[in-house]
Amino acid sequence: MEYIVAQHRIRTIGRHSDLVACGLRGFAPFAVQDEEDKSAAMVLYSDREIDKSIYGELTQVHTFGFEEELAQCTLYRYSEGYLFEMVKAESVYLFVKQFDSAVVLSNYATFEPLDISLLRFGLWMMFGLCTVGLGAIAIHSSVLVKDGGAVLCLGESGTGKSTHTRLWREHIESTTLLNDDSPIISLVDGVPTAFGSPWSGKTPCYRNLSYPIRGFIRLSQAPYNKIHRLPVLNAIGALLPSCPPSFGYDEPLQDAVCDTLSAMIGSVPVYHLECLPDAAAAQLSYNTIFNK
Repeated sequence: MEYIVAQHRIRTIGRHSDLVACGLRGFAPFAVQDEEDKSAAMVLYSDREIDKSIYGELTQVHTFGFEEELAQCTLYRYSEGYLFEMVKAESVYLFVKQFDSAVVLSNYATFEPLDISLLRFGLWMMFGLCTVGLGAIAIHSSVLVKDGGAVLCLGESGTGKSTHTRLWREHIESTTLLNDDSPIISLVDGVPTAFGSPWSGKTPCYRNLSYPIRGFIRLSQAPYNKIHRLPVLNAIGALLPSCPPSFGYDEPLQDAVCDTLSAMIGSVPVYHLECLPDAAAAQLSYNTIFNK
């Protein structure tokens, strides 16, 4: 099976290679006709038996809890690539990718039944590893589309990203949602662009569309509404926390992320919005970004 996400082809080979049939309905809008002669950014073999010991010494890059800490995830680096492990009860899902290779080996199809949450997250992580060097970044945000442009709302969990984008849709005519958790951002012919993705958190918004980015908004809660544009160094600092956290613990991955962000903020403004969860905050950010 093949899928194209943010202009990057994913090819899945082996048992349970049909991700939609596995239960990942978010991939349905991204499915394309198989074209084996086309190169792919990620070629996933789904049913490999993986012995961690053959990869030699594993250096822990980042360990974190997932799905309310029910699963323990660890990104490792070995001499020739990365190994990503997810442990949940008796299941140990593994994904392995060599440096400078599109091939990803996984054992997920050896488990019955499949754990859809682990599979979805493992695919997100591996897509990121395969494409970050190609200038694509999954960025934790809620993305609006207005007048043919994308506005990305970022912030820590609980700061009101989804609330703010809902207020835009309720009070600013012809505003739609592109993705509510993990869009992909990339430069397309030099233009910073936001793409919908198969990963949209708790909101099932899987749109295979893309739009030039009009602006980024970093949100924080306040008893008032105030917005200002961030200078370059502050802008980088505002965007980095919303990029894949594990990448910040590995120098080559972090460098690739920073290169893409640096290229973007030269032409796209980044704002800090201190706000209340009200219509006035949405109107303020809209007026600022669209020069109303």
